[in-house]
Amino acid sequence: MSDIHIDDFYRDTAKILVQLYSQFPRKFTLYVEDIAGQDKPDEFGLHSPRHLACFHALLWLAGADYLHFETTIRQEAIDQVVLSHRGFMLLNSVLDDDAVCPPLDTPAPVAMQELLIVNRLRRELKTGSSYSLAHLVKRVMSASRQL
Repeated sequence: MSDIHIDDFYRDTAKILVQLYSQFPRKFTLYVEDIAGQDKPDEFGLHSPRHLACFHALLWLAGADYLHFETTIRQEAIDQVVLSHRGFMLLNSVLDDDAVCPPLDTPAPVAMQELLIVNRLRRELKTGSSYSLAHLVKRVMSASRQL
């Protein structure tokens, strides 16, 4: 049995990394709601546990050197965020033990693009299950230790 908050972490991580890659090298403001969906703070102004988990996933990714940012905007966003060198190189690489092979008639540059980690994450977010996305994110994080 899977812990839901860990599945959410893997999905948030994939979404965050893909969004940062799509803006690279431009710094921008990344809102938690863009990743975790709309949140409605309670009567005391406190965010939901789901929102806070996503916010802390952003902070964790920064602490693990996947991204850099200048400041937080309360618990709603991180400002001037950009992929770190490590994050960019990771997303722009191929998993060494990747068993997925493109069709033989696919041109080499296109085949390589399909195998890039960022494109694997994009496909998995669109069509994969929580299990397959978690498996891919774990493989990506394991591969990042080699960078």
